[in-house]
Amino acid sequence: MSKENRKSQKQVRQEKIRAQKARRQWIGYGALALILIGAIFWNFSRPKAQPLDETRLASNPTIGSDSAKVIITEYADFGCPACRAWHNAGIREQVIAAYGDQVQFVWKDFPVITAQSPKAAEAGQCAFDQGKFWEYHDVLFENASALGVNDLKGYATQIGLDTETFNACLDSGQNRAKVEQSLNEAQREYAFPGTPSFLVNGKKLVGPPTFETLKSMIDSILAGG
Repeated sequence: MSKENRKSQKQVRQEKIRAQKARRQWIGYGALALILIGAIFWNFSRPKAQPLDETRLASNPTIGSDSAKVIITEYADFGCPACRAWHNAGIREQVIAAYGDQVQFVWKDFPVITAQSPKAAEAGQCAFDQGKFWEYHDVLFENASALGVNDLKGYATQIGLDTETFNACLDSGQNRAKVEQSLNEAQREYAFPGTPSFLVNGKKLVGPPTFETLKSMIDSILAGG
């Protein structure tokens, strides 16, 4: 083979390599463009969160009379095993049965245990917006091992929520500010070390209390102590 032929074949190979590189580059540009277009479309099509007003930020799920003499505030996490165990023990129900309207329970979110906990907390607040927080609360603790977004939406259907409204609330992060408010309160104002933690008329109580512990505190408050 002549020197000129070898040189010609080398040039052909180099041109093929350049052409292949150019094709791969343009394919990469095309894929990137599709990703960007998809991201833009998703951003414009997803539900938009509305700013929460002061009334909503101050609202919390409660059980019991607003005129109760004893306010028990629970800071808890739907992904927390100890919170679930306390719920399953039925201590809240025992207190309500024993003291009736003299005691009010308040729920506040403290989502720190699992990566799914913050979104589960938002979902609970979305259920609260439809007046069914406690029903949703119970279902979440019954299914604590499955707190993905699709699971959270399925539970909304299960308890009869308006799913279109619920899904828009969850997807938009509508109640993220409310969840973060309670989380910051638990961590910064009260420096709670973990979940569940409680306030009983403003007095800190860390860890899941027994009925006897709460009874002692409630009796002292009602007696004027």
